[in-house]
Amino acid sequence: MLIHRRLVSYDEKGELRGELATSWSHEQDGAWTFKLNPAAKFQNGEPVTAEDIKWNIEQIAGERSTAYMRSQLQSVSKIETPDAHTVRLFTKEPVAPLPHWFAGYNMGMIWRKSEASNPIGAGPFRVGGQERGSSMELVAVPNHWQQGLPKVKAIRMTVYADENLRAAALQSGDVDMIEYVPWQSMNAVEADPRLALDAVEGPFMDVVFNGARGPFTDARVRRAVAHAIRREDIVKAAFFGRGKPLEGLPIIEGSPYYDAELAKGWAYDPARAKALLAEAGVPNGFQTTLLATAQYGMHKDTAEVVQQHLAAIGIQCELRLPDWSTRVSLGTRGQYEIAIHGTAAENNDPDGLTAFFDTSLSPSHGRSYMVQAPRTVAALAKGRMEFDPQKRVEAYKEFQRAALEEVPMVCLAWRSQGYGMDKSVKGFVNLPGALTTSSGAMLEQTYFG
Repeated sequence: MLIHRRLVSYDEKGELRGELATSWSHEQDGAWTFKLNPAAKFQNGEPVTAEDIKWNIEQIAGERSTAYMRSQLQSVSKIETPDAHTVRLFTKEPVAPLPHWFAGYNMGMIWRKSEASNPIGAGPFRVGGQERGSSMELVAVPNHWQQGLPKVKAIRMTVYADENLRAAALQSGDVDMIEYVPWQSMNAVEADPRLALDAVEGPFMDVVFNGARGPFTDARVRRAVAHAIRREDIVKAAFFGRGKPLEGLPIIEGSPYYDAELAKGWAYDPARAKALLAEAGVPNGFQTTLLATAQYGMHKDTAEVVQQHLAAIGIQCELRLPDWSTRVSLGTRGQYEIAIHGTAAENNDPDGLTAFFDTSLSPSHGRSYMVQAPRTVAALAKGRMEFDPQKRVEAYKEFQRAALEEVPMVCLAWRSQGYGMDKSVKGFVNLPGALTTSSGAMLEQTYFG
């Protein structure tokens, strides 16, 4: 996001703002029209044109593409470029949140004539040097087309594989800022008069299921899991109290789509959980395996709490704790029964939850494997196609009701995501909610003061 530019990005409050595009609108003929900034240039001095944007979209949506946004952009049926600074996108079905798609951190645009080994972006930084797996230096692009950016001449990014070493580097002054402040270190960072902590709740932990075989094919068993877990214990054990129980879907308070009653839809109720198991024909519970990873403490700690609480309703879980890459591979292939997962939505619009709740999509470690949730999938699609704000609210309330019943996944806890920094660092903002994972983009406006 520092090397490349997107059509659209987010401001400090999490609202959409133009980046390569100065404006965007949905037209009566169904097209989304983006007007490009005539001043925008790639780092080689070439202007950013409508043909560049068209080429990028076509590459992402291509049949051989492995791009993260491929599925979404395959809904684009036609691209028009009536002039050098206008792009018109037609979609197979209406897509109300389409601007959010183009604001995602996977949607950086490159010069269409770039070599595969050297993609040329339009951002205010370029790579000055790197030591693979260890560090990277970004240097400012001279005379960048966005006046006033960046605010510093260079940024050196250093990898600390151990979270305690990362926190120690900040506390000793070896670095000016760290991301992913360890939860056990947040109190110390807050207490240090030289340092500041900027933390928000947006990422969350959840449980995903194998719906291809075994007891978790039954939604009643999945609902039993949802009611069996006391989320406060996860917040304490995994996040040192830096989070909140999540007893419904991950929609933040204050959002127009938040509903206080639905947010308690999976409240802790072990008696209800046992009754649901009895209804499903397994009154005495059963034995299963619980997949997580020992590589990241929050996953292991969450798994141990879930294991304990499921045992209380008769579901005996054997923990499987491989390394992270194995965990991802097993999840994608459906080689598990039940698994712990942690993530953040793609943005603060409910459509940003599609990747986790739409079980009709191709297999991914980040969503349940072959779980049948037709009402949930249909409600997501309805919300995506609805442009009227009030009707969108109703569509996504139906999505929440459907998901609470069909249980394509079980949400467990919000976790705090923190940046720690020296108080001399100014201009940086940790973006709200799910957008916290995109906050690195704010480094371009960060300076010392």
